[in-house]
Amino acid sequence: MPTFSESDSRDVVAAAGVVVSDWAVAPDPAGAASVASRMGFPVAAKLCGAGIAHKTERGLVRLGLAGASEVESAAEELLAVATPEDGRVEVLVSTMLSGNRELIAGLVRDDSFGPCVMLGIGGVLAEAVADVAFRLAPLDRADAHDLIASLATQALLGPFRGEPAVDREALADTLCALGSLAGDETIRSVDLNPLIISDGRPVAVDALVELAETT
Repeated sequence: MPTFSESDSRDVVAAAGVVVSDWAVAPDPAGAASVASRMGFPVAAKLCGAGIAHKTERGLVRLGLAGASEVESAAEELLAVATPEDGRVEVLVSTMLSGNRELIAGLVRDDSFGPCVMLGIGGVLAEAVADVAFRLAPLDRADAHDLIASLATQALLGPFRGEPAVDREALADTLCALGSLAGDETIRSVDLNPLIISDGRPVAVDALVELAETT
């Protein structure tokens, strides 16, 4: 399936109302180091392109870069492993967020039910707890809160390891924003993985928009 690059995907979901981590793209290592210096460290660096859907599996992500020289070296490595199939590529630099909890959220189109918003527990616990729920899209705030409440692992949404409880209103905003994208028939799916809970608020640190096949 065709996809948007991560940068373009971030633009789409941010325009809909999803809060995303601060980011910028650069065409070369020096530019990546420059934008990282303006953001402040630490940062993450990723190879970004419309042909790149699964960065982590290919080792195209560098985390916790603490200075301009580290960013420049990481960008050189990432650009060096780009393949012709990736198409035009650049380096995406994003701020690093701290948080012990991760969620996953998205928009999917089910053959039977149509567009649905998905919410689940992400991160290292995802496979262990397999806690995912769906609601038809678009959804209103009552639907969004019902989706949040339907997760079985509610303890992870409360105060956790010294961090505040998840801001359910902010999470509802994210879910409603995803639901609003259901009306765009050119979008097949949206994947926010992960949503890091930072100071109680969900922030998308990765986004992938998959496009419908054109005939």
